[in-house]
Amino acid sequence: MRKKQAQILIVDDQEEILFSAKMILKKHFETIFTTGSPKKIISILNENEINVVLLDMNYRIGFEDGREGIHWLKEIKTLSPNTIVILMTAFGKIETAVEGIKIGAFDYVLKPWHNEKLLEIIDKAVDESRKGNKKNRSEKIEKSEKKYFTGASAKIKQAYSMAEKVAKTDANVLILGENGTGKYVFAEFIHQNSERKKQPFVHVDLGSLSDSLFESELFGYAKGAFTDAKTDTPGRFEMASEGTIFLDEIGNIPLHLQAKLLHVLQTKTVTRLGESKARPLNVRIISATNSDIKAEVKNKTFREDLLYRINTMEISLPSLRERKDDIVPMANFILEQIAIKYNHGPEASEWRFEENVPQYLEKYPWKGNIREMENKIERALILADGNTISVLNLDILDFEEVQENDENPLSEMEKNAIEKALFKHNGNISKTAEELGLSRAALYRRIEKYDLKNT
Repeated sequence: MRKKQAQILIVDDQEEILFSAKMILKKHFETIFTTGSPKKIISILNENEINVVLLDMNYRIGFEDGREGIHWLKEIKTLSPNTIVILMTAFGKIETAVEGIKIGAFDYVLKPWHNEKLLEIIDKAVDESRKGNKKNRSEKIEKSEKKYFTGASAKIKQAYSMAEKVAKTDANVLILGENGTGKYVFAEFIHQNSERKKQPFVHVDLGSLSDSLFESELFGYAKGAFTDAKTDTPGRFEMASEGTIFLDEIGNIPLHLQAKLLHVLQTKTVTRLGESKARPLNVRIISATNSDIKAEVKNKTFREDLLYRINTMEISLPSLRERKDDIVPMANFILEQIAIKYNHGPEASEWRFEENVPQYLEKYPWKGNIREMENKIERALILADGNTISVLNLDILDFEEVQENDENPLSEMEKNAIEKALFKHNGNISKTAEELGLSRAALYRRIEKYDLKNT
């Protein structure tokens, strides 16, 4: 059998996984690299034209939330945009993998995998990587035509009005708001409406950077600067040259590192680790935080002089609780965008919510704001039969905190839905919970609440 011309990198901290995957893939693809340390990804990408990375999502014992995989996915997409990333995850961690797909992963593979399924996904990923420049062109077109949902609430309209004005300048912007209020999208909107829109927009999640990685990631490093520094590597500031760098969760930076960042902003230069030469910077700075940054200054956990540098213009984004009239229109907008993302094409506009969904959407607390809404709608689209999404698909039945009146028609609808599902599955809790989009524990709470024990 003739092998397909492709270079594939497998990243996993378990030797048996690396060995098994390599044995399967080397029969079908030309070159297979393996590493047990994600820290080696950058050097491997710098030295080789990797088509596909098969990336595990957890590396440290005791940390199984997949955040490391998300971090390294972002690193790969920044350093090598044409490299296709496939995530490896356990069955119970699918939601984190779906989040990875939202930010650029091609697909995910469940461990333990079926060999035929793994080969099928890798083969498609290799074909996708070969599109190269064609994909880049389509991404640029898509980016330039990206739609943004503004809404009708006074607070969000004021925020976007300020954004449009400041976008025409090079002023540094600080975006404030709760988790999930859309700070990344808002920063991208400013970039796309600026004179720098054809240049890079580089996102840095400062909350996920350890102290030891801070300088090398942001400022870059010279070959030999530390043990794994095998090549000269630019940092995020240099990658954003002529464009915009978005410093997300800036309130999480420790004091001793704030001084280093302040020096870069004051001098408009960056010095790579292991070098003495300062390199000039031409970068627009947008920062964001969900913390009370002024309180942090008062408590002396955030430098006042750094705050002055980053907030020439300060813009606050409202929570969904403050823009209730936007909830249903926003949900419809998100549904259409996600349907398009999943390649439904012309069929995207045919996706609908069932008639009773809007009242649930408006009463649900949305503690995670827009991000929570996006996740629930994406999950619902995956689970839905046909192109109509029900309240059961959305998993927004759990709002006892804001609704305790059992005479409420929503409670009666919920009770009826659970009764029907239990009857359909002959009282099987696991199957009923899966259909309703609930955990077993949440379903048990409702069965007790509605006294359905004998159903």
